[in-house]
This record gives sequence, C-alpha cells and structure tokens, in this order.
Amino acid sequence: MSKMKLNFLSLLTEGEHLADKDLRINEQIRVREVRLIRDEGKQGIMSTLEALALARAQNLDLVEVAPQANPPVVKIMDYGKYKFENEKKVRDSKKKQKVLVMKEIRMQPHVDEHDIAFKSKHIKEFLEEGNKVKVTVRFKGRELAHTEIGLEVLKDILNRLEGIYGMDRQPTMEGRFMSMILSPKSKK
Repeated sequence: MSKMKLNFLSLLTEGEHLADKDLRINEQIRVREVRLIRDEGKQGIMSTLEALALARAQNLDLVEVAPQANPPVVKIMDYGKYKFENEKKVRDSKKKQKVLVMKEIRMQPHVDEHDIAFKSKHIKEFLEEGNKVKVTVRFKGRELAHTEIGLEVLKDILNRLEGIYGMDRQPTMEGRFMSMILSPKSKK
C-alpha cells in the first residue's frame, strides 16, 4: 500500500476511537505540549514527554480528557479503573430504566358480558404492572356500518376501569379497527 493510504487508514482508526468515546492514552497522545491536571488540582502546561514521564513514575496512565482544548488537557489516572467505573455507571443506569411495553386486547363489537368482564380484568392487570394497553375492536363485513356498537363496548370497558387509567388516545377508527390507548395513572 502507498504511504498516503496508510496515513488515511491511521487517521480513520484514530477518529473511530474518538467516536467510541475512547480517550487517547500514553503514546497515543501526539501533540507537542499539554495542560496537565494533577490530583491536587494544580495544573500547568508542559511537554507531552514530561507529562508521560510523571505518569510512568507513579505507575499510572496519561489520559487525554479534553482533546479539543488548546493545548489538550490531560490527567494522570489509572485508565483501567476509570473505564471500569464508567461502564459500571452505564450498567446501573440501564438497570433503573423502565421499559414501556404496549399490550393489546382485541375483541369484536358483539361481545358477551362475561367476555367484557374477563378482558377488563386483563386490562386492569396490565395497567397495574405499568404497561400501556391498546384496546381494539375489529369489525367484519357489515359490522362496519354500525361502528357505534364498538364505541359502546369501549365505553363499557372504560366504566369498568374507572380511576385506574389515563387516556392516551381517544377511541378512533383506523380502517376496520376502532382502538384507544390507555396508560397507567401516575402515582404522584
């Protein structure tokens, strides 16, 4: 490969590291001088080689924390420990996130009273678990001429669930389906 292609590939790989939020450490820092921040809070501008020598004397790494600054800001730290703690914070924040799940209950406009009670019980359970629920009435053939029957079924379900839901979307027609979306009432 030519020298120009090799330089382009090396620039490309360096750029990928910055995009991955990987910081440049030790010999990867290729500038003449840097602003070094020490543990005591003292800072000063010095050559990269001097800063690297100080880091090596303490058996730590020289890490570039602000590459866009002029001169770039570096810090002496244990890079492996720093990276581990950051990954741990990300894992912990993912554990605390609540994933919203949309459950769907389907029925037809001519539904028996027992079936409405049974489906209402399931909707109540889904809402108590913290899930959103899409309640859908499906119309077949000539039932489309009487959508008011489906609306009455949805209103009956809402009456049975009084006080435990928040209405995200009112009952609307979407082709052959009439649906509404309910969410759990906030516990504030």
